[in-house]
Amino acid sequence: TETPNYITPEGLAALKAEYHQLVHIERPKLVETVAWAAGNGDRSENGDYIYGKRRLREIDRRLRFLGQRIEKAMVVDPQSVQSEKVVFGATVTVIDEDGEEKTYTIVGEDEIDLKRHRISWKSPMAAALFNKKVGDEAVIRRPSGDSTATTGSASTLPAPVIGSLAQAANSAVTASRAATRADR
Repeated sequence: TETPNYITPEGLAALKAEYHQLVHIERPKLVETVAWAAGNGDRSENGDYIYGKRRLREIDRRLRFLGQRIEKAMVVDPQSVQSEKVVFGATVTVIDEDGEEKTYTIVGEDEIDLKRHRISWKSPMAAALFNKKVGDEAVIRRPSGDSTATTGSASTLPAPVIGSLAQAANSAVTASRAATRADR
């Protein structure tokens, strides 16, 4: 059984936009260029023709990939999900072992963007966070060794609840870490 391609509505729109761009704009222009280059005679030393054919193959390969991803897409709208636990589409703030806060949004594989802190639902971080509630500790399995993080907030909850739970979780984490350091 193949795993569905879980994706947000924005992610699916981006895939469809790229598909449309390639099919209706980029590929037709390139076909025109290749046809013109082919009419110029000897194709073995014709750079426009050789490059154009190579680029057409790349575009066709990308179109096949995008078509498959779109076909297998299972859209999950984070705004329609109300959960006290971390689920697909959640924006989660985690507090690492050093007390540093980082915020991640759990998205589909086609939506990963590390600069915007958008991580795949298949990533070790997301796997560790799934089904955790605010204040829960998660063990993140990494090649460099396991680490722990505490869930500080999750956006799948209604906004007023997020704020109060995040404050409570942050206070509890701070108190717990202070107690742990005092025991050392």
